[in-house]
Amino acid sequence: MKYLQEYPKSLEGSKSLLAKYLSKEVFEELKDKVTSNGFTLTQVINSGVQNPDSGIGAYVGDEESYEVFASLFDPIIEEYHGFKKEDKHKSNLNSNDLNAPNPDPTGEYILSTRIRVGRNVKNIPLGPAINDEQRDAIEKEVSEVLSSFENNLGGKYYPLNNMSEENTKSLIQDHFLFKAGDRFLETAGLNRNWPNGRGIFHNNEKTFLVWINEEDELRIISMQQGGNIKEVFVRLVTAINTLSQKFEFAYNDHLGYITSCPTNLGTAMRASVHIKLPNLGDKMDEFKIIADKYHVQIRGVHGEHSQSEGGIYDISNKRRLGVSEVECVQDMYDGVVALIKREKELSKI
Repeated sequence: MKYLQEYPKSLEGSKSLLAKYLSKEVFEELKDKVTSNGFTLTQVINSGVQNPDSGIGAYVGDEESYEVFASLFDPIIEEYHGFKKEDKHKSNLNSNDLNAPNPDPTGEYILSTRIRVGRNVKNIPLGPAINDEQRDAIEKEVSEVLSSFENNLGGKYYPLNNMSEENTKSLIQDHFLFKAGDRFLETAGLNRNWPNGRGIFHNNEKTFLVWINEEDELRIISMQQGGNIKEVFVRLVTAINTLSQKFEFAYNDHLGYITSCPTNLGTAMRASVHIKLPNLGDKMDEFKIIADKYHVQIRGVHGEHSQSEGGIYDISNKRRLGVSEVECVQDMYDGVVALIKREKELSKI
């Protein structure tokens, strides 16, 4: 990749946060800077330069990138998260602090619950900058630890490289198999040497899953059918704590858990439910007012940029940085309770 020496013309007219905050002055200030892992401004902005329709458009290759390129990332983070450079993140994984009795014990509304976090190993470059040997080492070490898990976390690891047709079909059927990233991740450098060094672990009950070297080095996921949100959270915390005994994850007091995409900083958590809300779906203005009040996002059944099918929506926490993990899940829970209450009222009209 050549070093950009002139301000990229493709950003003119782009609505991305990269285009908003990479002024020509900031570009001149940062264009020759480089992190100790060799990550440059050209690499930071390549995804947004190649894809002017990006929402953010900037990725980092290591924790140091957030300091070296701070004059770009500080305003992006402040706008996206409402989080200033002097603010401190807070973490709380104590499930006793979560007040979340099942909001739908009869199973009338919530189809499934899923909570995931991203994690990256301290002092190892992130996905856009990691080399093949480092990626392979992460896969080997993490998969070995996961394969030693027991009881309700015990299961099997499936490397993506040379995966059998039988395992491929099974993982697709369970919606577990991840593919090479889209054009945004491709141009961020996250698809290099695909599919080597990548894989999937899931427990025997198929309620706990770890993706190795997808967008983050680890995506740790807990999920199950129905609306027992606290049970899903407890399982996730158990897995995180067990992995934390073997690996030190990249974390700092300002940005929380370090991720290659600035939208995932802080808790790096997404807590979500698939929920049936056909009446609210017909009153989208009201739907959005409730969602905004409880800091939750509305997505289609297949995630971002997808449509609802059969009145089913994906509802997740919006805040990630500056709030704790417990607060993220509590946001989602409180929002879901309010949405179900209103859906019941509308069904009687």
